[in-house]
Amino acid sequence: MARKDSQQSDTPSKQGRVAQVRQVYTAARQVDRTIPWWMLLAALGVIVVCVGVGVVVGHWLYALVLSIPLAFLAALLVLSRRAERAAYRSLEGQPGAAGAALGSLRRGWYFDQQPVAVDGARGARPEDMVGAAFVYRAVGRPGVVLIGEGPDARRGKLLATERRKIERVAPGVPVVAVVVGDGADQVPVRKLSTKLTRMKPVLTKEEVSAVNKRLKSLGGLRPPIPAGMDPLRARVDRKAMRGR
Repeated sequence: MARKDSQQSDTPSKQGRVAQVRQVYTAARQVDRTIPWWMLLAALGVIVVCVGVGVVVGHWLYALVLSIPLAFLAALLVLSRRAERAAYRSLEGQPGAAGAALGSLRRGWYFDQQPVAVDGARGARPEDMVGAAFVYRAVGRPGVVLIGEGPDARRGKLLATERRKIERVAPGVPVVAVVVGDGADQVPVRKLSTKLTRMKPVLTKEEVSAVNKRLKSLGGLRPPIPAGMDPLRARVDRKAMRGR
């Protein structure tokens, strides 16, 4: 009876992972129509290589059977990468894109996907957010990173104000400003998390935690900002890829 219950509980889990992969594929294909062709190319490439090796060693049939799960894994890997790119592409130009991109940061960072400062927002609808400036804050071993997006004048004032607040409650801690955009000296939203993780570490883990606690005293802003697509959620579940 216990074994039967275990099998019944595993079935919905597998179905859920398949549904998740299907959902990721559907959402990504709306942005990138070439995804199925890249997946097919990856799968065929793996099969050709495996069969070729099998022919050389004299076991091409065995190699063909072995290549099928490997081809499926390669297709899922391509889907994961292309879906992530599609998610970032859908974020570009949207208000609050930087906040959604912060969700891809790895462990060791403290951040909030809601901005700590907004200038120009007058409503909760996306069209009301166009032209507004946002500032987000992330704390890690490189120090405090302020991420700004929006028009230059408004963004610059917000960044300067937030820098003064941080220097008041956490003196001596490095404060770095990063501007999200496609202009000169700006970081595209798809490269934001990479930019932050490649910064030179100057604080210890204990210092990062202490600084984050100090910054919490500044409070935060909770405007009704429309959420964008989180690139992290656009990735394929690793368990689904392994077929567990």
